[in-house]
Amino acid sequence: MRVRWLLKAVLPLAIVLTAGVGSFIWATIALDPSARRSILFVAGGGAAIICSVTLVVLLALVQRPLVELQERIAQVGAGNLDVEVKFANRDDEIGQLGRDFNSMVYQLRERREQARRMHQAELSRAEHLATLGELAAGLAHELRNPLAGIAGVIDVLGQDIPENDPSKEIWSDVRNEIQSIQRILNDLLEYTRPRTPQKLASDINVTVEQAVHRAEQQALSKPIQFTLIKSAPLAVEHDPALIGQVLLNLLLNAIQSIESSGSVEVSVESDGRNARISVVDTGRGIDPTHLTQVFRPFFTTKRNGTGLGLSLAQRIAEGHGGLIEVASEPERGTRFTLRLPFNATAPGAPEIK
Repeated sequence: MRVRWLLKAVLPLAIVLTAGVGSFIWATIALDPSARRSILFVAGGGAAIICSVTLVVLLALVQRPLVELQERIAQVGAGNLDVEVKFANRDDEIGQLGRDFNSMVYQLRERREQARRMHQAELSRAEHLATLGELAAGLAHELRNPLAGIAGVIDVLGQDIPENDPSKEIWSDVRNEIQSIQRILNDLLEYTRPRTPQKLASDINVTVEQAVHRAEQQALSKPIQFTLIKSAPLAVEHDPALIGQVLLNLLLNAIQSIESSGSVEVSVESDGRNARISVVDTGRGIDPTHLTQVFRPFFTTKRNGTGLGLSLAQRIAEGHGGLIEVASEPERGTRFTLRLPFNATAPGAPEIK
């Protein structure tokens, strides 16, 4: 059972006074009874007065501030930060406690206002980005069809140019630039209008193996060695097409980072909660100042890059409840790790029988 602090404070004083009065009674036993009664009356009255004064002082100086502080704490807990205690002007420990409380509430109020301003700014920024995204998607869609027509005309006109004509190379460059623009528009459309993942529980090793095979076909002209380390069959709820797109993007980045010969190792493993697919290359690596920006839209260090590949890959991973991590050392290589959670209803890594 809880004992009120006031009782705890007064009880020892009462015990000491009672003991003192008892000792005094024992010392006055030999006195005249009438004198003894007078002395006992004075001693008892003095003890009662001392206890009463102590009780009043404690109520005024301690109990009242504590009750006020308790009420203000309850108001703060209810979300009201426009409160303060009135005993903060006292020049003692209780007053210092009040000043500390008022300072804490003031800081909380300032932090809340700052968070509100940041939230409003983020909402406004999100609205602007959404508008820009819709505009970009509309422009990309409208430009893609005319651009395809232009590419067709370039192909037809290019067929009439003799192979030994110097302008043949110019037509080829024009065709390559048109393809580059088409690729940018396609990436922009995929980024601004991503489709909903069609998830199904299937072996992630199969998706990884197919992506590696496609990447190998892209790197036939380069002396790059591919190594695939598969795990035991792991059932992961994922969209094979989208995750294959993510892995192919990571693999193509690895291929492009290798300037001459090198190797790319792809491994699949389980950490108990996620399937972890790692793509490790021996390429030129990434500048440490760029590591925090590689997933930002339109950030690229490639001459012909769109800056949307990794950003789109991260968005697809997040759409599966996963993420992509990157670690790199310049001139030593880069490691991208794709983490995909298993079915949330399963206690661990499900295996395919």
